[in-house]
Amino acid sequence: MIDVMNINRRRTSLQDKSRRLEDVAYVVIDTELTGLDEKRDSIISIGAIRMSGGMIELGNSFYRLVNPRTALTARSIIIHEITPSEVTQKPGIDSVLSEFLDFCGNDVIVGYCTSIDMEFLNRDTKRIMSHEIKNPVLDVQAIQEWVTLRSRGGIALPKQYKLYDIAKNLGISVNGAHNALIDAFITAQIFQRYIPVLIESGIRSIGELLRLSEKYKGGDRYSTGRGMSNF
Repeated sequence: MIDVMNINRRRTSLQDKSRRLEDVAYVVIDTELTGLDEKRDSIISIGAIRMSGGMIELGNSFYRLVNPRTALTARSIIIHEITPSEVTQKPGIDSVLSEFLDFCGNDVIVGYCTSIDMEFLNRDTKRIMSHEIKNPVLDVQAIQEWVTLRSRGGIALPKQYKLYDIAKNLGISVNGAHNALIDAFITAQIFQRYIPVLIESGIRSIGELLRLSEKYKGGDRYSTGRGMSNF
């Protein structure tokens, strides 16, 4: 049975930038990679969880292991603990990507240092489908930077915080190894905490938040700010 309300919600979240933050449909994502070089490395897992405004839909998630197009390295295995034997029989990104994009629909994509995820996802989307992902994209790292700078009166941060550092500061559990779905859930909880802060600070529409996220956009692949959680 087709969920017409859900389809309409997704269309509106993509097209109407005046919608209130608490009325927008989001999909919070994370990827694990064989490394951070977009020319030599590839996706090994994708995790995502849906949010309706500030509510995390715990039963509405996506997780797939991917047989990577490039070899796993010892360094990456130490980080995400995914071994070659676990992915040898898994589908390749060509089939997993279509499932993932169907899950995302037209929702606003949210992530931490999202440019890293999107660089790899768009590379494969362009190769397979001849176009990039069209969803609006928010970066929680950029939101965190804006919120922190505002609370510090515009004084720069002493360091670039990692995803798990931010979570711990907000009282969010970070038990377990790096996992795309777990990290997506952690990111969703951070974003959930920031929505009321943003609204109180005058950022009330998705259009305003997208502009803020672009201004403070992070995701330098050479930075350790993400705690190397991507690979």
